[in-house]
Amino acid sequence: MKIQLKRLNEDYHFELRNERGHVTYIDNKTETGGHDLAPSPMEYVLMGVAGCSAIDVISILKKQRQDITSYSAEVEGAREKIGGASPFKEITVTVFLEGDIDPEKAKRAAQLSFDKYCSVSKTLEPTAKIIYKTVLNKKEV
Repeated sequence: MKIQLKRLNEDYHFELRNERGHVTYIDNKTETGGHDLAPSPMEYVLMGVAGCSAIDVISILKKQRQDITSYSAEVEGAREKIGGASPFKEITVTVFLEGDIDPEKAKRAAQLSFDKYCSVSKTLEPTAKIIYKTVLNKKEV
C-alpha cells in the first residue's frame, strides 16, 4: 500500500493519491494556520474507523442474509495532549442500522468488526480505547 502526497498551496493544503488513482485532500483548520479546505489528518483517522467498520458490519450481515435498508455511523474522538502531540485516547462509534435484521446478529456483527476484523480500529487499539454501540431501527441493542 502506497500513498503519494503533493502540496497545493503555501500552507497546509495537500492532495493525496493512492496507487489506484483515487484522490482526496487534507488541510489544517484555520485556527492552526490552514484554510479548512478539506478534513484534517485526524478527522481522516476517524473516517477510516467509520469506513472500515461499515465494510465489516455490512459484509457480515449480508453473509447472514439480513436485509439492511440503511446504514450510517457516528464516530467521535477524544484527544489528550502528550508532549507536542494530541493523539486519540478514546474513540466512540455508534452504528445505526435499519432493516429486517435480527438484533443479536446486528450486535454480533459490530462486535466482530471492532474486536476482530477492523484493521483501522486494531491499529489504534494500543493507544486509544475503542467504544462501540449498535442502534437497530432506532433502538440500542
